Amino acid sequence: MQSISFNQDVEAALQCLRQGGVILYPTDTVWGIGCDATNEEAVRRIFEIKKRAEAKAMISLVSDVVQLERFTDGLPEVAFELIEQAVSPITLVVDHPRMLAASLLAEDGSAGFRVTSEKFSRELCRRLRKPLVSTSANISGRPTARFFDEIEQEIIKGMDYVVNYRRDDREPKKPSSVIKIGDNATFTILRK
Repeated sequence: MQSISFNQDVEAALQCLRQGGVILYPTDTVWGIGCDATNEEAVRRIFEIKKRAEAKAMISLVSDVVQLERFTDGLPEVAFELIEQAVSPITLVVDHPRMLAASLLAEDGSAGFRVTSEKFSRELCRRLRKPLVSTSANISGRPTARFFDEIEQEIIKGMDYVVNYRRDDREPKKPSSVIKIGDNATFTILRK
């Protein structure tokens, strides 16, 4: 593997995403498969790569609450409070997403978002100016890879770009908590 700088890695990933490509990248939880969350064709490719049923929605990462607000309508105040008070990654399932690929929406029209705190994924979202699909880098139904070197070759070969940053990271990460927020500001914990 040729050594490239953080900025070169971000730029190469961005170029791929802007051309409708699919990438393998580190997140604040586990390694993820991602694409521009507004690109329906790219999102469908991820479903194919993962051999995942389209009825199982995928989440999107955003760089900050400003980007989250841009891609949602009428986000309840409790969403901002939950994000502010979170001590570990938290995914919010919200009722009124905007401008996302249709296949990212659950049957009830909701979509999951997480404000990422991880350096690389946050920079990608910021510079792409769009949410980034984030789904675990595994074939659906198989164990989630905890580290880059546990990702199956079948997944790696299906990518248009594989990020170099953090490939050697061995710090264990956990999946995020998932909380569904209703219009009336009530919320339900779907996964702790």
